Amino acid sequence: MSVPSEDGISVPLDRMLAAIDDETLLVPVSHVIFKSGFVQDIAAIVRRAHEVGAYVVADLYQSAGTVPVDVTAWDVDFATGGSVKWLCGGPGAGYLYVAPRLQKALTPRVTGWMAHERPFSFEGGAIEYAPGIARFLHGSPAIPALYAAQAGYAIVGAIGVREIRRKSERQLQLLLDLARSLGLVTRTPERPEQRGGMAVLDVPHGEAVTRELIARGILVDHRPGAGIRLSPHFYTTDDEVRLAVEEIRSILDTGAYRRHEQAGATGF
Repeated sequence: MSVPSEDGISVPLDRMLAAIDDETLLVPVSHVIFKSGFVQDIAAIVRRAHEVGAYVVADLYQSAGTVPVDVTAWDVDFATGGSVKWLCGGPGAGYLYVAPRLQKALTPRVTGWMAHERPFSFEGGAIEYAPGIARFLHGSPAIPALYAAQAGYAIVGAIGVREIRRKSERQLQLLLDLARSLGLVTRTPERPEQRGGMAVLDVPHGEAVTRELIARGILVDHRPGAGIRLSPHFYTTDDEVRLAVEEIRSILDTGAYRRHEQAGATGF
């Protein structure tokens, strides 16, 4: 079952916990919700799930690289994500974490030759799974994507996610304050600790405004039912934050978005 959001921004923790009962086997949950940037309490969700014998798989796509993540402290069973967002590693390099206590106990339903204990023997018959996390591998890995992703991980690691988080909290507050002062509607949590790295502005003609922003060299994206997502990272300056918000206001005021209204399908 899904847990609805009353305000379209947050998911009340008490409702999330109440939805996990004796019939629950698996709780898939986003650490940061993609439509609003709301940060969910993964540790509390894991504790409740374990009380009823359920597993938790945490989606870290919208958090890893800008919000501190500690799968060990959470005691989460599984976590997954990729390098294409905050980790600056490009597409095609995903990852799966399986808690060490589960690695020998579970047998993958979908597998490939790299999960074999002796993959280069090319043996027929039933698969003999590799020990540890390697048993969850599939077929041939995407070596170019994995190689390319290393630089992004190295940069984020060198700066430190906690330092990135401190800057992010400050810049998001700057962004939200400016947006409100210009009469733009925000759809992002009020409390800094409940925000991920993005701010969402719910503006009229959001998709067309997004196309015009991109045409002007300002990289944002749009999600139906949410709005325009702005995601300043460690390399973003305060002046760039101000420019992005001011351009949104200008595009709305001048009607510059109209030339994009008949554009094709959504692609952001």
